[in-house]
Amino acid sequence: MISVFRIISFLEGVSYLLLLFIATPLKYFYHNDSYVKLLGMPHGILFILYVIFAFVIKKKLKWNTKIFSKVLVASILPLGTFFIGKYLE
Repeated sequence: MISVFRIISFLEGVSYLLLLFIATPLKYFYHNDSYVKLLGMPHGILFILYVIFAFVIKKKLKWNTKIFSKVLVASILPLGTFFIGKYLE
């Protein structure tokens, strides 16, 4: 279960970075929103999976509120999910 969560956190982080630093600038500087449309849905699905797995693992590993909060906050910070993946090793 942890290994699946680490994979999801990595993929969510990559999709977030691509969306923020490639797709969004292309949309606003070149008026090309095709990359936002292409990356938006996979990122959304990965984000939802990240949060669901965080809840499941919280219960399984009996995380306290502080650890669980860090995991959830990491999902909205660029590079945050990469640190959570390392934190869970």
